[in-house]
Amino acid sequence: MSQSHLPPTPPALVERFELVLGRFPGLARRKMFGYPAAFLPAGHMVSGLHGSSWLVRLGEAAGAELMADGGTTFEPVPGRRMGGFYCLPPAVVADDAALSGWIERAVAHAESLPPKRSPRRKANGQLPAG
Repeated sequence: MSQSHLPPTPPALVERFELVLGRFPGLARRKMFGYPAAFLPAGHMVSGLHGSSWLVRLGEAAGAELMADGGTTFEPVPGRRMGGFYCLPPAVVADDAALSGWIERAVAHAESLPPKRSPRRKANGQLPAG
């Protein structure tokens, strides 16, 4: 699916995303799949939007807990699950305390991951082809 065919995110959800993630200093904002996303300075994505879904990055146990509470796995393309990412149920997105709790857990999980390695550069400073 090309980026121009992605479903738009409701403006109110984008506004809520920015408001809630603004409570978590140090998270950088970038786009992922053309949607707003929040990253740790080390590069790990913590949370983001995709269409009308709000996603968080969680470990397996927390992901299972979220799934038991109505969350779903994240599939940016149907049938292609993005491991470690889960969609929050609408009831959580609507509840400030619950939403902040899941964002806190996502930040803690992302902080526990090994540092991202930068791609190897060729001797001339260019990234390898591929």
